[in-house]
Amino acid sequence: MHYSKMITTIDAHAAGEPLRIITSGFPPVKGSTILDKRRYVLEHYDHLRKFLMLEPRGHSGMYGCLVTPPVTEDGDFGVLFMHNEGYSTMCGHGVIAITKVAVETGMVLAQEGEQTVKIDSPAGRVTAKALVEGGRVKNISFANVPSFVLTEKLMIPVEGIGEVAVDIAFGGAFYAFVEARDLRTKIIPEKMDELVRLGMEIKYKVMDRMEVRHPLEPELCGIYGTIITDPVVREGKQLISKNVTIFADGQIDRSPTGTGTSARIPLLMSKGIMDESLELINYSVIDTVFYGRIEKTVQIGPFPGVIPIISGNAQIMGFNRLVLEPEDPLPEGFRITGG
Repeated sequence: MHYSKMITTIDAHAAGEPLRIITSGFPPVKGSTILDKRRYVLEHYDHLRKFLMLEPRGHSGMYGCLVTPPVTEDGDFGVLFMHNEGYSTMCGHGVIAITKVAVETGMVLAQEGEQTVKIDSPAGRVTAKALVEGGRVKNISFANVPSFVLTEKLMIPVEGIGEVAVDIAFGGAFYAFVEARDLRTKIIPEKMDELVRLGMEIKYKVMDRMEVRHPLEPELCGIYGTIITDPVVREGKQLISKNVTIFADGQIDRSPTGTGTSARIPLLMSKGIMDESLELINYSVIDTVFYGRIEKTVQIGPFPGVIPIISGNAQIMGFNRLVLEPEDPLPEGFRITGG
């Protein structure tokens, strides 16, 4: 048998959202920073992202991770996250899944108890902690990058509804937050076509209305996705809610979204709903869950913010070897999107 390409991966998921982790077959990536490496992959190897993420080898909801050498002295490794449209600056479910895989497959030296994994992401250092019992990861939490609210109550016209209030917050990527009740919809799988349409409309209208850019890192810019939320219900020291994230090119996050949960925490704090004593229990559209809390408050340029702690777990699904025959007419895959 002859193949022009062979790439091996470990496939995992965190709260239902996939992560295809590239383990071999990807060419060397140049760059002294993770942002440099992300730019290099975009310019030279984007065809490999399409090969791995899109049909027929992937699907419209596929998410991926290329592991790189660390770019910091004490880092364990770097990560470049990818999806159906391009490359994300950070990914919370991806951090949870890659930490699980790194510990259980020996990418990092595993030990019983709490195992610390230091990850260099395009958005900055992310420190994950895996609780290891009997060689198995029982829970993963990570301290995300400083997260903050960019603006609140931006009024955006939505077709067939009128103006709705949208909040913009950063949790490793920028998200537009809007209440499901303001959109006259529900966060249920049966409404996904409608939720995708509304989410993409809001995303692009926000980007047309204002410049969205990180105050300290200009390359972290633009709206990554729209998060449609249910109201928060308080039960003792817990805040319970549900959301769905529509990101990239109409991609649906099956998980509650780690970076989205991170961004929602300073937003809830800004609204006077959350403080350091409370825990957010955030459900996804398929009722999987991530947990979020505030480690400490910080300042990000002119914006007050927090270091959020997000926790959950992941499962390994398979060890994959993807190949390309020289005569394959679809070397970069394809997407079929709804009209």
